[in-house]
Amino acid sequence: FKMYPGRVISKLLCSGEKEVDLAVQSAKAAFKIWSQMSGMERSRVLLEAARIIREQREEIATLETINNGKSIFEARVDIDISWQCLEYYAGLAGSLAGEHIQLPGGSFGYTRREPLGVCVGIGAWNYPFQIACWKSAPALACGNAMVFKPSPFTPISVVRLAEIFTEAGVPKGLFNVVQGGAATGQFLCHHPDVAKISFTGSVPTGIKIMEMAAKGIKPVTLELGGKSPLIIFSDCALENAVNGALMANFLTQGEVCCNGTRVFVERKILDVFTKEVVKHTQKIKIGDPLLEDTRMGALINRPHLDRVQGFIKQAKEQGAEVLCGGDLYVPDDPKLKNGYYMRPCVLGNCTDDMTCVKEEIFGPVMSILPFDTEEEVVERANNTKFGLAGGVFTRDIQKAHRVVAALKAGMCFINNYNISPVELPFGGYKASGFGRENGRAAIEYYLQLKTVCVEMGDVESVF
Repeated sequence: FKMYPGRVISKLLCSGEKEVDLAVQSAKAAFKIWSQMSGMERSRVLLEAARIIREQREEIATLETINNGKSIFEARVDIDISWQCLEYYAGLAGSLAGEHIQLPGGSFGYTRREPLGVCVGIGAWNYPFQIACWKSAPALACGNAMVFKPSPFTPISVVRLAEIFTEAGVPKGLFNVVQGGAATGQFLCHHPDVAKISFTGSVPTGIKIMEMAAKGIKPVTLELGGKSPLIIFSDCALENAVNGALMANFLTQGEVCCNGTRVFVERKILDVFTKEVVKHTQKIKIGDPLLEDTRMGALINRPHLDRVQGFIKQAKEQGAEVLCGGDLYVPDDPKLKNGYYMRPCVLGNCTDDMTCVKEEIFGPVMSILPFDTEEEVVERANNTKFGLAGGVFTRDIQKAHRVVAALKAGMCFINNYNISPVELPFGGYKASGFGRENGRAAIEYYLQLKTVCVEMGDVESVF
């Protein structure tokens, strides 16, 4: 593989209504076979898929880097999380069971946890392969089939996942990939044979998907945007907090929904913290994502790069100070001159009412805001329509637990940030969506409960 930013690497046809229907019917046929297999049988297939991904880690990571523009260093982490996700749900597949409930007179009831059927996954462009695994692993472990639509900006790596599932032994058509944009998504959401929709992406699109799903009374999982607070108290371990702020803002070129982009810093350490963050941000190596020492690659496309630049311009107009970065970056390598690169940006002198502090930028832009008291910062941190994540850095463990308990966010971090173990549920509050990915919690969103009541005596009629 070679990296040529700004150039076409492949062309794919958008799936229309006919192709979507073929994919759903194929998945429906595969579901009949897969859903009748035992959990242990499904487990073995998922473990084999995990093994193939682990074995082909370097090849898939390279494909993902070309697909998205993130550094190969990060792409490898994404692929590791992906196979770990399949292994985790393979481990749960054989343990999925209902309950037995004793009733009077020897009668009893029991519950069955049954798969939903054909589930739809709609992915985002920032973690294409990983998101597809996060959605497909619990769905398949529970006995469902899945039709997956990746973002049209990152269509490639999910196709490789479909091939891997086939190699691992899933029934033909159990995991289907369709390509396209909003129109393809609409065909999926409206299809009468689709049982559930799981979407990762923006709030406006999430609202549209929920509206479409409502017409068919289909359950949805929505993992949407965020404008998460990262709270740095003066009693933190400073170097740890600085590293946490970098992790909370600059992974995948800042294109991460749960990023802690509102960095609240206790006033007494504001200057020293800001100085250290700026120093470290300026050292981030930008350039060819396939080079081992690159830590920040290219943004997803030109319109998005322009949008991020527009946020920085507006921030300056509203009184924020650009402490470093924010400008376009042109690598020395002439092959990369058309790439969508920018220097990571730190904004100072920010206030809560600025656009850069209120709206999701989805780029490498950190806003630093001073605070004085715990009560004040918690109130300000929660003053947002979003509620995906939040973080706290402090040596005072009681304060840490007190603050995360008060944060209205679904994923909270104490003395770390953007750690996503597959064992832990991931999802948001408020406009950041509902439902959960990962952990045992995700299982509940791919099963439906059937209650069976068994009478062991004579039926007593009231008539």
